[in-house]
Amino acid sequence: MVDVEDAPRFSIADYLVFISMLIVSAGIGVYHALTGGKQKTTNEFLLANQNMNPVPVGCSLVASFISAITFLGTPAENYIYGPMFMLYGFSYIFTGFATAYMFMPVFYRLNVTSAYEYLEKRFSKTVRLMGMVTFSLQMVIYMGIVIYAPSLALNAVTGLDLWGAVFAIGIVCTFYTTIGGMKAVLWTDVFQVTVMVIGFLAIIIRGSMDVGGLDRVWNISAEGGRIQFFDFDPDPTVRHTFWSVVIGGTFTWTAVYGVNQSQVQRYLTCGSQSVARIALLISTIGMVIVVCLACLSGLVMYAKYAGCDPLLRGDVAKSDQLIPYLVMDLFSDMPGLPGLITSAVFSAALSTVSSGLNSLAAVYGEDVVKLIWPNIEERKYTMITKALAGFFGVVCIGMAVVASFMGDVLQTALSIFGMIGGPLLGLFSLGIFFPWANTKGAISGLLSGLVMAFWIGIGAQFYPPVVNKPPLTTDYCEFDEGNYTMYNSTDMYSTTMISMTDMPEERPAVAKLYSLSYAWYSAVAWLTVLFVGLIVSFATGPTDPADVDPKLCCSLVDTMYCCLPEKIKKPLRCGVRYDEQFTHVDDVHDEYKVVGGKNIDSKDETKF
Repeated sequence: MVDVEDAPRFSIADYLVFISMLIVSAGIGVYHALTGGKQKTTNEFLLANQNMNPVPVGCSLVASFISAITFLGTPAENYIYGPMFMLYGFSYIFTGFATAYMFMPVFYRLNVTSAYEYLEKRFSKTVRLMGMVTFSLQMVIYMGIVIYAPSLALNAVTGLDLWGAVFAIGIVCTFYTTIGGMKAVLWTDVFQVTVMVIGFLAIIIRGSMDVGGLDRVWNISAEGGRIQFFDFDPDPTVRHTFWSVVIGGTFTWTAVYGVNQSQVQRYLTCGSQSVARIALLISTIGMVIVVCLACLSGLVMYAKYAGCDPLLRGDVAKSDQLIPYLVMDLFSDMPGLPGLITSAVFSAALSTVSSGLNSLAAVYGEDVVKLIWPNIEERKYTMITKALAGFFGVVCIGMAVVASFMGDVLQTALSIFGMIGGPLLGLFSLGIFFPWANTKGAISGLLSGLVMAFWIGIGAQFYPPVVNKPPLTTDYCEFDEGNYTMYNSTDMYSTTMISMTDMPEERPAVAKLYSLSYAWYSAVAWLTVLFVGLIVSFATGPTDPADVDPKLCCSLVDTMYCCLPEKIKKPLRCGVRYDEQFTHVDDVHDEYKVVGGKNIDSKDETKF
């Protein structure tokens, strides 16, 4: 067990490994700035010329959002609450299906750079700008967390300078994103997700060896009440149940992978939907693997500290510092390895921030600059988008200060996705699946969804939900430096434990609403947008489905029930004239490939 007063700090070897990671990331940006088209066009800078291989795109989709938050937050989540979080793997599978067959085809048919171009085509320019501003708010806040959280955690445990780390991430990331464009972002993501997986494997292997093997890890976790996967309690106020994680998680992550500009822009770098679907399949498999590794790391950490909890002992102040603490405990006698695993944390942060910067440059370029100067010269437009990427890099460094006032890193990040991503998912769903929706309904629905989500989310900060946590103890700290695997675990758990249950205080009746699990935020916001949006649309005169361009909608009956007879499917298409645009459901999905920024009929192979 590491003593907080004599805790080991970074060695020279650790700093060298950490600096090497930053140099490699920056070097990839320099390489792509000097090769190929040298980032002279916006098609190359923002969409990598739309000819990317699915492997780097799939890795980038993994790295973009399950990053530093995953590395620090997910193991701590499993250490404190148990591995229920692993069930998010099921939600990733459902998310992959929804993205590939419901949202992706719409963006490919329209051949857009900004996902919010869809909102103008379907509704109006006002709705487009509202969607873009909502996305910007989400990304800037999220990137502030991603930069600050790992820097703070590592500073507290390893001695790594807090603001030095913040500026290192911000400056290096802004540098290679600005000069290397989307290609640099994608290939640095491949490098960074590799480092992240190596980091998890190192923790699992060394940690499990220390406690006597993975079977011992499992047994200790089970005895400590950490092994509970299938809680089917329908109560939406229970923090994690099968329903909240799988169903609520599907809404949360579909908001990310289905309509978030950062992810949409990534799969649009592929030349066709078939290639993009392969990338999405790779990313789905990758996300499941990463979340399982992160959860297993948390169980290994629990097995090591079950008899002497660092939080209760005072060795760490916050749960986000548990993984850095474990790393220094496991690898302090192996110079360079703490630096490697720290590099994994910061690699994850770099991948997320670079994705965000490039996507923000794209939406402000397409949704603001081109609206002001529709005929802007290509060379000037490319320079402006690069400048926008640099500007948002500076903004995100500033947002790191705001992030210092936020709480638990994992729950905060997922709450933001739910509070902002949920209304955005609802807005796109309103347009894609409900042809009667009009502009007034879209605006009213989006605003209502945001108000509902922030009302619940902010209220939960004042009246935190009551959460029952399995117990932790410091009863065995005096034995063998806290490694309780030397002792009888049954005897240990027969002793009196220190309760970690959050005791409820006197609350007003409305506080029951704030007790809603954060995993449901996105679903509740989505439902609010649809409910209000459709009521307002019908009250103010619904859009005639026959007047809606079928490219702007998704036929759920053709997507999910393609084998049904035509006489059944036709009325379920809600009056949208899909038959005038496409003759078969496969055409709906594969009609368009993209080459050089233009739609090309996939049946005309000579055009390739």
